[in-house]
Amino acid sequence: MVSVVQNIAIDCADAYELARFWSRATGRPVDPESGPGDRETRVLLAEGPALYFNQVPEPKTVKNHMHLCLRPETSREQEVERLLGLGATFVADHRSPDGTGWVVLADPEGNEFCVLRGESDRTGR
Repeated sequence: MVSVVQNIAIDCADAYELARFWSRATGRPVDPESGPGDRETRVLLAEGPALYFNQVPEPKTVKNHMHLCLRPETSREQEVERLLGLGATFVADHRSPDGTGWVVLADPEGNEFCVLRGESDRTGR
C-alpha cells in the first residue's frame, strides 16, 4: 500500500488571485467552481496532483522549503520573460556559461519556483 499525492498545497493571502497567476503560468484552468474571494481553490493540471491554494492569515516570511520546478516548452529565457510579464519577480540566477542551470523566480505572493532549461535549450535548437 502506498499514498498518492493528491494536491500540492500553497498557503497564500488570496487563493483565487494566486490560482489565476498559476493558471496562466501553466496554461491549465482554475477550478470552474471557484471565484473571487474563495478561501480555497485549485489549478487542475493535465497530469499529476492539482495545485491547491489555501488562504491563510499570516504572510510568507522565509524561503520555501519546497518549491515547484517548471520545464518550459519554449526556451528557458523565453519562459522567464513570459512569467515576469505575468507578475513573477526575479530572485536569483543559477545559469552557467555552458547553458545549464536554472532561474529562480517568485510568484506574486513571494513563493519561489525554478525555471529549468526547456527542451529546445537541452537539444541545442
